[in-house]
Amino acid sequence: MLCLSQTTGYAIQALSILDRAGARRTLARHIAHRTGIPQAYLSKLLHALGRSGLISTKRGYRGGFVLARPAPEITLMDIVEAVEGHRWHPRCLLGQAECSDERNCPTHEFWQVERGRIESKLRQLSLRDVSTFETAQQAKRRASTRRQTRQSGPRARGARRRE
Repeated sequence: MLCLSQTTGYAIQALSILDRAGARRTLARHIAHRTGIPQAYLSKLLHALGRSGLISTKRGYRGGFVLARPAPEITLMDIVEAVEGHRWHPRCLLGQAECSDERNCPTHEFWQVERGRIESKLRQLSLRDVSTFETAQQAKRRASTRRQTRQSGPRARGARRRE
């Protein structure tokens, strides 16, 4: 159904890495390595985010990227609009070109309400919220991997020795 673009998702991932880096400048290749975003695509995206004012960029020696404002002050709506533009969501859920208050489709009222709710949520959620969530998810995955390794470790090693 309706979702944000892959480019917007990439922007959120890249900005989350910059949030975790704090005030240290981070190279595009480091962000690409950590996120899996193709570096050439990421470089173009980072420069676009720089033009929008979300990040500061510096070329050359001690160059890289850093957030232009604190992560709690950057909303997901700021990121979406920086990547997609101000008219990022479809006016009509059914894709009709002439859907408006005067000439509406069967989903017009529903879509107006839902679009408002989506925009409100994107304005409430900050980059820091996403970064915190991602950090917690990574910690859970690492803990789960360690548990699995511990549970299978001695028996698996013992079984190999007996063979």
